[in-house]
Amino acid sequence: MTNAIIGTWRMAGEGVQLVAPALAAGGSAADAVERGIMAVENNPANISVGYGALPNRDGVLEMDSAFMNGANFQIGAIAGARDIANPIRVSRRLSEERVNNVLVGRGAESFADACGFERKDMVTAKARAQYLARKAEVAAGARLTPYDGHDTVGMIALDNAGQMVAGTSTSGLFMKHAGRVGDSPLAGNGFYVDREVGGAVATGLGEDMMKRPLCFEIVDLMARGMAVQAAMNQAVYGFIDRLQARNGNVGEFSYVALDKDGNFGVASNVEFQFAVAVNGKAHLYVVTPLAGHELQINQEY
Repeated sequence: MTNAIIGTWRMAGEGVQLVAPALAAGGSAADAVERGIMAVENNPANISVGYGALPNRDGVLEMDSAFMNGANFQIGAIAGARDIANPIRVSRRLSEERVNNVLVGRGAESFADACGFERKDMVTAKARAQYLARKAEVAAGARLTPYDGHDTVGMIALDNAGQMVAGTSTSGLFMKHAGRVGDSPLAGNGFYVDREVGGAVATGLGEDMMKRPLCFEIVDLMARGMAVQAAMNQAVYGFIDRLQARNGNVGEFSYVALDKDGNFGVASNVEFQFAVAVNGKAHLYVVTPLAGHELQINQEY
């Protein structure tokens, strides 16, 4: 049986490499996604996920996360949560509940407390300094842009038993409005998985990516018989073209997908990296978009 795990951005590489051996040895997809994303959340060098991520315009770090079980479609998600060491753990726990699967703000925090999950100040001294510097620039007239740090770590795993799971974690846009939520905790938009078909996760400008549930569409197209890369091309680039025609501009869109047989695909309109391990062998790929929605994909390791 094939096993595989795929994750968004270079930062996913550390998590993918960490969990790939256990997954290949018979570990569960759920544990692989949780542990893989936790590795990213715990690394303060990652400025858009977990500990050390950049805060909102009030200097507060608000985090979003989600976890989906492809066996029974159970979903757990949190949004706007503060001071939770590992949001992905809370999301996984919520996915095991019959009701109250999506919690925001203080509700997510009180649930984390009730379950005994670690709480701590997630804003590091370095992140605070970057926030204060940016705040001073804005006060002096600099304009905030939607690209001031917004990368989501998303992972999909397939285990030897044929189970599939997807998860996401992010702090969202740097200097975002308090309470802002993007696509990452939204089922269908930021993630989707069905063990009988495959899964997809997204990263980019949430305000544009939540305009259409492309992760669900990718999986749905695969369910209708389309190969993973063809499904991604049709869903993602078709909508990018439509959005460009109607709005005159399109934010950053990047997706990775994994089917039930361990085949993977990628679609992106910006330079993007993703990590993947199949049967324990991990690789990092760098994607460069070309004309006509073609991609140049180079293997870095």
